[in-house]
Amino acid sequence: MNLHLAQKIIIVTGGAKGIGEGIVKVLAAENAVPVIIGRNEEDNLKMLATIDNKGFQVVAELTKPLECEKVIKQVIEKFNHIDGLVNNAGVNDGVGLEKGNYEAFLSSLHKNLVHYYLMAHHCLPYLKESKGAIVNIGSKTAETGQGNTSGYAASNGGRNALTREWAVELLKYGIRVNEVVVAECYTPLYEKWIKTFEAPEEKLKSITEKIPLEKRMTTPVEIANMVAFLLSDCSSHTTGQLIHVDGGYVHLDRAI
Repeated sequence: MNLHLAQKIIIVTGGAKGIGEGIVKVLAAENAVPVIIGRNEEDNLKMLATIDNKGFQVVAELTKPLECEKVIKQVIEKFNHIDGLVNNAGVNDGVGLEKGNYEAFLSSLHKNLVHYYLMAHHCLPYLKESKGAIVNIGSKTAETGQGNTSGYAASNGGRNALTREWAVELLKYGIRVNEVVVAECYTPLYEKWIKTFEAPEEKLKSITEKIPLEKRMTTPVEIANMVAFLLSDCSSHTTGQLIHVDGGYVHLDRAI
């Protein structure tokens, strides 16, 4: 399928690693121009080299509000327009209720939610011109809980709500807003977490056995394919949707 993304300028936060890396690679394969946003220039440049430099990169710490604004200014200086935004950057940082505190909880919201709002806010004038699209990446933790991750779960609840809220607010501009909800996707961060267990292989097996479809982890490319579709005009009448790419993990009976 031709997704008609050729030469579209698509911002991808956290685009150098994990799910963001998968999204950038798929967009590049569709001949879009992915703009990689990340805090580490070396990682950003390495990702650019992987896609034969068919994109752009901006170094930014998105937990700092002024840097979110700076990102958009740099992209506009380079390309003069923006066609899409993928809010992806974040981390399951384990800020729980019992062992957390006020400062850590607010910090988690800044790592995982506040910059979603700020990036969309600063992109909006240009998305209005292009009638572009926004895709937010979310997590099952907002719906299933996980334990010991209040900040991340709250942030993902906020992502769900903002996706629906922005879809309503931006109808008049023809801007579509959707979310891809991730459950168990095998990324370097996920692998790092698995390795914290005494028997990591057994822990991983206990998780994959609960994933209804094919008893395996979702891949970053499978997430990325849905993101590309939602950015494209092939999904031209789809907005305000929370789409689970998770092998049925959240909604199917895991006792199957």
